[in-house]
Amino acid sequence: MFITKYNDTHRTGLITLWKNSFPANPEHDEPNLMLDTKLKVDDLIFVAIENGHISGSCMAGFDGHRGYLYSVAVSKNIRKAGVGKKLVTHALEELKKLGCVKVNLHIRPTNTEVAEFYKSLGFEMEERICMGKLI
Repeated sequence: MFITKYNDTHRTGLITLWKNSFPANPEHDEPNLMLDTKLKVDDLIFVAIENGHISGSCMAGFDGHRGYLYSVAVSKNIRKAGVGKKLVTHALEELKKLGCVKVNLHIRPTNTEVAEFYKSLGFEMEERICMGKLI
């Protein structure tokens, strides 16, 4: 398995991974749209390749002050094999190279298994109110 930056040859595999990993995502997180709009801003999308197929992904963002992780996904049949940890670690290193000193992420409150995964990587729960607005 190796991790690389996304390129257009990964599109179909990445979209399939996201659809399988996030089946209940809202309409504004439709994978094709999300990918197209992200690439207009930057290319901080990393994919794990195993046996020629995408087995995981991690999308990152950096606004010059804080870093963010989004859409961390691993194929269901290989979860808990270290792919997610390698992807997140890779993304954190790339953000650090850009000058990022703190990374945030959002987890749905019902996704307790994922919260435990991030805790194992050193992330801590912070008391915040997260708000959003579709525009």
